[in-house]
Amino acid sequence: MKTRWRIPGSLDGLLVGAIIVVLWEVGVRVGNVPNYLLPPPSAIAQRMVQDIGSILYHTAATTLEVMIGFALAIIVSIPLAAALAQMRTVERMLYPVLVASQTIPKVAIAPLLVVWFGFGLAPKVLIAFLICFFPIVVDSLIGFRSAPKEVSWLARSMGTTRWQNFINFQIPAALPHIFAGVKVASTLAIVGAIVGEFVAADRGLGYQLIVANGALDVTLSFTVLVVLSLLGVLLYALVDMVERWALPWHVSQRAIEGDGR
Repeated sequence: MKTRWRIPGSLDGLLVGAIIVVLWEVGVRVGNVPNYLLPPPSAIAQRMVQDIGSILYHTAATTLEVMIGFALAIIVSIPLAAALAQMRTVERMLYPVLVASQTIPKVAIAPLLVVWFGFGLAPKVLIAFLICFFPIVVDSLIGFRSAPKEVSWLARSMGTTRWQNFINFQIPAALPHIFAGVKVASTLAIVGAIVGEFVAADRGLGYQLIVANGALDVTLSFTVLVVLSLLGVLLYALVDMVERWALPWHVSQRAIEGDGR
């Protein structure tokens, strides 16, 4: 029986991306679309090389804001979810407040944070933190609750303490859900930093995007958007890599290995 050749799974996304870029380039060239409406990928790549110093400078500023806000959300959200999972009364008191806080648009909060904390790093970090906070808390809380109660009852009957149950059963059950929330937050962190830069900033990709839009420099705008997309993909890939290292036993990772990826 012949083995059918197939493209390695790790290259599937790159292949689709390459096809989209080629179609974009060909469509713009064939349709004679002017650069001020939709620049071709070749013009965006050329602009990226031309302004590489400025782009790297602003990318470093945005990356710092994203990473601090994202890390702060992880540090605060997961322990809070663990505490809420252990104390149902406190959860019933705080959870509605958490939900209500997320109904407020972060764009509306951003100017207040600037008034309270100034024009420096703090407002951007706080907005990134606020956007990342809720999905991590919700997924982590669901994860801590997902440990089978029968297993916990059996362990308690054998003399284990509540802390031992938490370490040995609740945390392993929660890890897949925690990583799911962290993956969602990894993309939202960039949105939060950009929202903060839109309100008040003198550097960062959001600031550069405002400058480009004000000058009607569409090519630079698309260049900044491409860089933001790459930054989000890299952060997501980093979280995914940590997940594969931490959860080799989980069914999702076994499925990936079974597909040859």
